[in-house]
Amino acid sequence: MVAQFLRLKLQLLGNAFRRSVWQIIGLIVGLGYGLGIAIAVSSSLIGLRLASIPIAASAVTVFGTILVLGFIVIPIVFGVDDVMDPRKFALFGISSSRLTTGLAIAALVSIPTLVVALISLAQIITWARGPAVLLAILGAPVIVATCVLCARVATSVGAFLLSTRRSRDATGVFGILLLLLIAPIFLLLLNVNWQHDGLAVLNGIAVVSSWTPFGAVWAAPADAAAGDVGGALLKELIALAFVGLLWLAWRYLVATMLVTPQRSAQAKSYSGLGFFTVSGTGQASVIAARSLTYWVRDARYHVSLLIIPIVPFVLIVPLMIAGVPTNVLALLPVPVMALFLGWSIHNDVAYDSTAIWMHVASGVRGRADRLGRVIPPLLVGVPVLVIGALICAPLYGDGRVFPAILGVGLGILLSGLGLSSIMSARFPYPAVRPGDSPFAQPQAAGTASSLTQSLSFVATFLLAAPTFWLGYRALVDGMLWAWAALACGILLGGVLLLGGILWGGHIFDRRSPELLAFSVRN
Repeated sequence: MVAQFLRLKLQLLGNAFRRSVWQIIGLIVGLGYGLGIAIAVSSSLIGLRLASIPIAASAVTVFGTILVLGFIVIPIVFGVDDVMDPRKFALFGISSSRLTTGLAIAALVSIPTLVVALISLAQIITWARGPAVLLAILGAPVIVATCVLCARVATSVGAFLLSTRRSRDATGVFGILLLLLIAPIFLLLLNVNWQHDGLAVLNGIAVVSSWTPFGAVWAAPADAAAGDVGGALLKELIALAFVGLLWLAWRYLVATMLVTPQRSAQAKSYSGLGFFTVSGTGQASVIAARSLTYWVRDARYHVSLLIIPIVPFVLIVPLMIAGVPTNVLALLPVPVMALFLGWSIHNDVAYDSTAIWMHVASGVRGRADRLGRVIPPLLVGVPVLVIGALICAPLYGDGRVFPAILGVGLGILLSGLGLSSIMSARFPYPAVRPGDSPFAQPQAAGTASSLTQSLSFVATFLLAAPTFWLGYRALVDGMLWAWAALACGILLGGVLLLGGILWGGHIFDRRSPELLAFSVRN
């Protein structure tokens, strides 16, 4: 039975190489990225072999604790699709005990497990210091088992308790807010004078985490190397007990999921035609009404809108701690929000999923499709940028920079929307399907998504470079340049938006069959 599960997992991994070229490249890059991280961390752990015991103990324990916590938090908060969900085997008559063992062993066949295995072997070299190496050797399989079982339990809890879209969305939003709240803590740690106080801070964190189930297995060899054999054995027992508890939790979850149907959220009922009552009958206006409906009802767009005001804060906090003047930071929010608003529709075709067939079958003109999709971000973005510029200009200390801030923001927004109109038709990549968690990452996504996103960001800055330059001249040489920046942002951005709609429409007309096939395949 275990061999069958392993063959199934290998077959699932092998099927990934039968997809498109971009997806194959993405898988290879993902594997290379994981191995690169493993090699970098392993090299650091091997290098700690030459460090003093207190330094090595603190570094290994803190890193190991964060690693184990990551295997718990990430599957729950960000939603990981489980290709080996126990409920998929409910009709095969497999006992829960055999299914528990088979799925746990099959989970060893994955890139994260390979990374953890390499790291666990590297920590053996770190503690090749007399008797401590014995606990390090014993701890290596315990580390792998802990991380794998943490991931399995967390993934199953997320799939079992957070099965409805509303609960998954709420958890994801909570995760973003949590990251936002703890970000200043990490930034303060970065601001510590590590040359003088760093070891004391790191040691304090390591002492606490070494007695937790997440860090005990990493700290046991360190205690043995320092001569505290009793403490090392006690921490090893804590680690083994934690693995046992995880195994019991995993068995209970599998047995429960096999006999418990997946929860489904109660569907909302809507009355009336909504935005279609005022949209008119033109192709572009109808598509705009449909896009506005998505923006109002679809959780995937809600998360994007939620992130837009958060990102400037996340960027401002580290710059503020680094000593950047507050008035300079006041110039940052409007361009950043404009960038993400313009970027928000760069993969809009993929967000439609199979609904794109309506556009293809009805013969919608590509330019009408492109125009309809830019209307929602324009309706949201322009008022947001105006209000943001009105707030940020006084914070800068000179209200006369309002035209420059607004001009830069509009230039980025309009040029970004024009570029997104082209990118979504020419380079769509797999996106979260309608109804799924907006934080779930499609398994087929890889290099194609990374390249498209990076290219969209960089190209938007390049297209808006003239407006940036005029905005800078307004700050340096006088406020007459501020009105020039506003005019450039509107005119140049408008031309780029119009060009993007026309060019993107032409691509949409030419590639409609390919876009339909893409939506069905992904």
